[in-house]
Amino acid sequence: MAMMVGMLSSVRPRRAEITGRHVLITGAASGIGRAVAENLAARGAVLHLTDLDAEGLSAARTSIAASGGIVATARSADVTSLDGVRDLAAEVHAGTAAVDAVLNVAGIAIWGKVEHMSAQQWQQVIDVNLMGPIHVIETFVPAMIQHGRRGHLVNVSSAAGLVGLPWHAAYSASKFGVRGVSEVLRFDLARHGIAVTLACPGAVDTPLTESMRIAGIDTSTAQFARLRRRFQHRAVSPQLAAERIVNGMLARKTLVYTSVDIRALHAVQRYVPPAYSAMMHAANRMADRAEGSLR
Repeated sequence: MAMMVGMLSSVRPRRAEITGRHVLITGAASGIGRAVAENLAARGAVLHLTDLDAEGLSAARTSIAASGGIVATARSADVTSLDGVRDLAAEVHAGTAAVDAVLNVAGIAIWGKVEHMSAQQWQQVIDVNLMGPIHVIETFVPAMIQHGRRGHLVNVSSAAGLVGLPWHAAYSASKFGVRGVSEVLRFDLARHGIAVTLACPGAVDTPLTESMRIAGIDTSTAQFARLRRRFQHRAVSPQLAAERIVNGMLARKTLVYTSVDIRALHAVQRYVPPAYSAMMHAANRMADRAEGSLR
């Protein structure tokens, strides 16, 4: 028995070492992105940070450096602009031939019923949440391949990239897209030793909670503020989400959940489809009642 246990342990994936490795993180000014940056800095990674929020990014860099972290790059960039991402890559690659890990964390949240969503809102969600990661992947991953960086690609999707949550059509279009890209690259990049991890957070109490937009809903009302507080009450902290994402990356996991409720819901979807269908119909009825109270 002891011999069998030893054999089994010997074939488990070895935990990756991140100390001294170069890591690119998008959306690093706040929320999960900043928490991931702080977590990796504490583990000794060399950070390359970007975010559209230049002021928040500067604050993150200062805070991380003050705690002893190494920030080699902190450049504001719009991930929806391929040229902007290429300029970022030029600065990063001036200091290192390639990064060892890419974490696509940047994203926005616009929800709403399909009859209320504008074409501009659909486009904005797709541009930031799907095309943004694609721009980063096509700009940074080829250099990883070329220089033999047997590292990591982490794409942050969402619970909405796994299941059909109410009012999430546009958001899910982007997050299911990230999931699809990750599933293909998991196999495409395996021969290069690059592990692909898809992170699917549920409720996380980040600044995105305060800035979320819901088409057709006035989010400035006291009623909506009460709904937001309920969401925040059951949400995990950015630090806990970051810890689970980073641990999953280093363990080279394919899929990472940040909360047990999403793990359970995904299991119901896969293994008990009638129960999942009933739950989603019930969730939509609840959303309809909430919409009525917010109008």
